[in-house]
Formats: sequence, C-alpha cells, structure tokens
Amino acid sequence: MALDIFYKISTLYQAMDKAWYDIASQYDFHCSGCEDNCCRSLFFHHTLVEKTYLLHGFDQLSQDIKKKSIARAKTYCSKTFHQSGSLTSLKLMCPLNWDGMCILYKYRPMICRLHGLPHELHKPGNLVLKGPGCEAGLFDSKKYIAFDRTPFYKEMAEIEMEFRRNTPKNGRIKETVAQMLDKKELQLP
Repeated sequence: MALDIFYKISTLYQAMDKAWYDIASQYDFHCSGCEDNCCRSLFFHHTLVEKTYLLHGFDQLSQDIKKKSIARAKTYCSKTFHQSGSLTSLKLMCPLNWDGMCILYKYRPMICRLHGLPHELHKPGNLVLKGPGCEAGLFDSKKYIAFDRTPFYKEMAEIEMEFRRNTPKNGRIKETVAQMLDKKELQLP
C-alpha cells in the first residue's frame, strides 16, 4: 500500500514541478532564495499522506542529520508557538533547509513546491481565488500567465482519501514541517 501511495504522490509532485517550472520559465523567473523564501514562510500542511511521505524521506537521512534537524525543529517551534496559544511568524528558516537547500527536496510538500508564482484556484460555486506570487518575481509588472492549481489540489485530495481509507490514520492535521519533526523525536533510537 505505502509504495503505491508513494508512487502516486511522487507522480503528482513531478507534475506540479513541471507545471511550476513551465510557468516560471515563461515569466523568466528563477528562485534565488530571497528573504521572501518559501522556506521562511509559516506554512501549515493539512494532508496525512504528505506528512507520511515527508517523514518517509526523513527516515532515510543519517541519524546525525535527523537529530540535528529535530533540534532545529524544536527551536523553531519554541520560538513560533507559545503555550498561551498565540502564534508568532518570525520568518524562521525551515529546519530542513541546510545551507540554502532543502535536504528533503524530493519529498517536500505541495505548498513548498507551488509557492512563488501568481496562481489561481477554482473553488466550487465558480469562486476563483488568485494569489499574487512572491515579491521577488516582480510579477505586478508582468502580464498574468494562468497557473491553475485546482487540478493539483483535486488529485491530492483523491490521494489523501485513498490513503485514509487504507490506513488507520485519520483526523485533521494543521502542522508545519517543524511540528512534524518535533513529534518525530520519539521514534529516534
């Protein structure tokens, strides 16, 4: 089951990457890790299948890298999430970004892959939401190139439903990568 789901999510991720790079090349946009860096964004992830896939990739890292990443995640969480329930977005670097590169780039979640470009999402009832893209792209001065994320969200929802039907995992999640890793510590030797 896991291999089939991992194949499906990997295939979807490849399609996302291709679409992103196709649109980025039309804008002549090249991400260079600016201050608006997606790795500094406070992204919450909502799919158990993506969490499982990310942690699968994490399990393949060396023990030393895992321990250091978890320590970074703990620091991130202590600065971002307070016992009072308040939340502070400090533009902290994701604990999986080492020297400007994601050490789990192949396994990174959907929102990490799709960030940066102007886009649209077609919600039921003909409501279209548009996102402006990151500041580094200077997209306001450029003609909009349609980048519809809707098919990716729909396919991810189908994969998530299949994953939940075939595993004992359930419940809602709303976690950052740091929170996912912070909980992972219990599984280290």
